[in-house]
Amino acid sequence: MPQTTPAVRLAAGPRVFLRPFTLQDGPEFTARARESADLHHPWLFPPTTEEAFAPYATALIEDPARAGFLVCDREDGRIAGFVNINNIVRGAFQNGALGYGAFAHAAGRGLMREALGLVAGHAFGPMGLHRLEINVQPLNTASIALARGCGFRLEGFSPQMLRIDGVWRDHERWALTAGMRTSG
Repeated sequence: MPQTTPAVRLAAGPRVFLRPFTLQDGPEFTARARESADLHHPWLFPPTTEEAFAPYATALIEDPARAGFLVCDREDGRIAGFVNINNIVRGAFQNGALGYGAFAHAAGRGLMREALGLVAGHAFGPMGLHRLEINVQPLNTASIALARGCGFRLEGFSPQMLRIDGVWRDHERWALTAGMRTSG
């Protein structure tokens, strides 16, 4: 299912580009989410139906405290994954919390690492944020490796931090600041 909706490219790298969510992405996004259920479980639960996708995408499009980015493969334009910045706080904090996921057909190819770098550049550039956080369940080794590989530093451990799949789950807290990116 190649991307057919004309879309603004927010950032591009050698293998992926970022674009905002649109409501027209529902069929492709939900098909990819259904194909990726085994990969995502028990870590995350993106919408798998168009009925669930509509309010999810609407919040990412309209809520100023959220921003959603589709990660698209430059070869064919297909959606390879997504990165959302949630809980954006302005003022003295200038912070956002990242959530992300690769889809099964794109997993393990390094596309999400490239995409996270592009999102960080966009967040610290045009969006004017200073800090990004990632909260990861300790057994999610792939996500921890991605955070570490993108330069995020481990800042702490929070027992029973988030309720996921009906259970309060422990999380490691990882963070990256604009200054960390520019200092090497």
